[in-house]
Amino acid sequence: MATSMGKVNFKAKLLRPATPEHADWSFLLLPAAATAKLPTRSMVSVEGTLAGASFQATLEPDGQGSHWLKVDATLRRTAGAEVGDTVAVSMAPVSEEPEPQVPADLRQALDDNAAARATWHDITAIARRDWIYWIVSGKKAQTRIKRIGVACDKLAKGQRRACCFDRSGMYSNSLGAPKAAAD
Repeated sequence: MATSMGKVNFKAKLLRPATPEHADWSFLLLPAAATAKLPTRSMVSVEGTLAGASFQATLEPDGQGSHWLKVDATLRRTAGAEVGDTVAVSMAPVSEEPEPQVPADLRQALDDNAAARATWHDITAIARRDWIYWIVSGKKAQTRIKRIGVACDKLAKGQRRACCFDRSGMYSNSLGAPKAAAD
């Protein structure tokens, strides 16, 4: 359910990511004026419509002070839109943050560590989302494995937030919009 915050309405072009080369998803960049109406420059969960098709998603920061939206193939088909089309979007922040999808390797590590699991269940959905994004933002498998260990150790000690995670993407390369493919 959306908050009492007004709807954010804009039009944007659906872009194809440069990588992976055969991605079945597309994305759009929010105009600066649309981002300015959101409560934060960092990740924010929204619900709304894209070319009339309903969706709920978490906008990610583009690293430049704005946001981007990943549009999966199902939403694009439901909206009757193609890459290259300019689509009308209407959205508002959700009133309650949805529970993030916990990757299997993190879930297993939490199952194996009762103290970490206890803190995990006691923190907010936003804090859980931040831990997950920090873990999966590593580019190498070894980085991800190390971050899961660090996360479990810190959670077991009662640390509730991923301390070093730049939620805006402006001060590190941890978050940013995909590069668009040249058409």
